[in-house]
Amino acid sequence: MDDTRRTHRTDEQPEVGVARASFMNVPGSPVETRRQMLVKVAWMLLWMLYLAYPAGELLRGGHSEAARVFGWVCLVGFVAAYVLLVIFRSTAGMKPRACRVIVAMMVVLAVVATFVLGGTFLTLFIYASVCLAIITPVRLAPRALLGMAVLTGATGLAVDAGSDATTTFALSAFLSGIAMTGLQRLVATMKELREARAAVAHLAASEERLRLARDLHDLLGHSLSLITLKSELAGRFMDAGKDEAARAQVADIEQVARQSLIDVREAVTGFRRPTLPVELAAARTALAAAQVRLDASPELVDSWPGLATEEAGALAWALREAVTNIVRHGEGATVCTVTADTAWEDSGERFAVLQITDDGRGPGKSQPGNGLSGLDERLALVGGRLERGPGERGKGFRLRAMVPLREVPAPVTPTAERS
Repeated sequence: MDDTRRTHRTDEQPEVGVARASFMNVPGSPVETRRQMLVKVAWMLLWMLYLAYPAGELLRGGHSEAARVFGWVCLVGFVAAYVLLVIFRSTAGMKPRACRVIVAMMVVLAVVATFVLGGTFLTLFIYASVCLAIITPVRLAPRALLGMAVLTGATGLAVDAGSDATTTFALSAFLSGIAMTGLQRLVATMKELREARAAVAHLAASEERLRLARDLHDLLGHSLSLITLKSELAGRFMDAGKDEAARAQVADIEQVARQSLIDVREAVTGFRRPTLPVELAAARTALAAAQVRLDASPELVDSWPGLATEEAGALAWALREAVTNIVRHGEGATVCTVTADTAWEDSGERFAVLQITDDGRGPGKSQPGNGLSGLDERLALVGGRLERGPGERGKGFRLRAMVPLREVPAPVTPTAERS
């Protein structure tokens, strides 16, 4: 599976394949392209198949020509209102007043069509009830849907549709609306969860920046103060003609400056090194944007307590490269599974194992690209190795990163001397 090494910040939206993103959007999010809108409307229109009952009533010819024309006009207007509501609800700048007007028009069409053409058109009340649930706040939805059920029952009794049919349509309208209310709440919860995950990734990146700022302050504050003091001393010694003492101060300034440079490089290297918690949060965001579900336990990052920093960073790189691979090349992938484990080698050495698999089409006959080759080198530097190939039963792609599990001993805290 070909790949290209790519680094992204955890608080930014990762790149998603254009072909996949053009046809899909995350539930509850605004539609971004015309293709996404077309696909969404097409899916919504599938539910209009139940209008075959009133359409069949018109095709059977049991009504006058004028009534049949009126019935077709009502059906076309009802479907048009339904599609407009879907479009308005899917755009970022949704107009609540326009949505309420559309639903009111659907209710009026349902009542008028039922009175003119008979009880078969009570089916329209079910769609009107679902649309009412879409635009009504959750706390007000039960009362509004109960009112819609009462209206359905009253209309059915008025046109003498029969007690059984009237009860069935009224109950169906109420339950369908309640189901849509629950679905709306589920979509809202999913949206909040995505925002929370994005916030976690952003906070993780911010924490890294704060850590770097603290380290640089601690490192450079003392060093620059010492350089300033010694520079003043060197100037005084030069004014007093003490050249040897001045040269000694200048040598100390050079030594402090070199050590400061080394400390800054180490601090920046630690900032650039990825960590498993940050990469796991970034993976959730990237895979969700690519319509791939991440199956990983939140306790995964604590699977190897005390794992050395270099080894942990190599595993974080493995997770990043694997997720990038799935987003860019995981054709047909819908689930990404991340597991953590330990393994013992024949030599008696223990390894930490991070495995990432997907359920896509697999690597095929393509050769590993620069990303996986670079990851192989990173793991080799810490004594680990990379295994890759098809997943279980030859489906998908599996990447297995292994690093030696050399736990770092906890620092010994000196005890205070007793007086």
